[in-house]
Amino acid sequence: MKKSDVVVLGVIILILLPFFIFPSLFKAYEALNGAHAYAMSFIKFAILATFGECLGLRLRAGVYNKKKFGILPRALVWGFLGVTIKIAFVVFGEGAPLMLKTFGIHFSVTNPADILRQPGFSMLKLFAAFSVSTTLNLFFAPVFMAFHRITDMHIMYTGGTLKGFFTPIPVGRYVREADWFTFWNFVVKWTIPVFWIPAQTINFMLPEGYRILVAAVYSVILGILLSLASMMQMRRL
Repeated sequence: MKKSDVVVLGVIILILLPFFIFPSLFKAYEALNGAHAYAMSFIKFAILATFGECLGLRLRAGVYNKKKFGILPRALVWGFLGVTIKIAFVVFGEGAPLMLKTFGIHFSVTNPADILRQPGFSMLKLFAAFSVSTTLNLFFAPVFMAFHRITDMHIMYTGGTLKGFFTPIPVGRYVREADWFTFWNFVVKWTIPVFWIPAQTINFMLPEGYRILVAAVYSVILGILLSLASMMQMRRL
């Protein structure tokens, strides 16, 4: 373990420890999350998902940051994506259970999505959560991942600077140059059915107020998966 690993671990403990020592701090977080859901989604993803990419860099290159890596541009991208994920959670969280109702599945509640807000476990709740996760990951996740891939390339090609990041994005060039083989065969075809659909099914079984936080924690894992994809791409070159 390097000195940087000890420092990172210490910072994580210092951030998380107060939430366990002072229950009022966690209640304040819940209140803030309820009142400003989209802003909090931006903050949580900007911090946690960017940290996930730093972990991925640590696995790939042995460091948490390096020149041209572009932590600030990455945080901005992840913050924006965090807002889109919150929107997707609302759209699919409400829409997928309603879709099940149109297929003739009976719900004991007027709004089918309310089954996900009920405490406890039931097979119908599990099936509804699975339907949300499946539609979310089939219709939203590939676009989300492709957008991230293009912005990631833009950050790399512009030297990881904020000034460079805010220059026009040559999407056509990045589409031509991206490694879509690895994107499809690993990121989409493998991680979505094996990890993301089961993981988000569990997430939608949780109380609604925790879902974005759990999704942001999942994004740390996503950073590691993207790092693995990058290493796979390097082996193919």
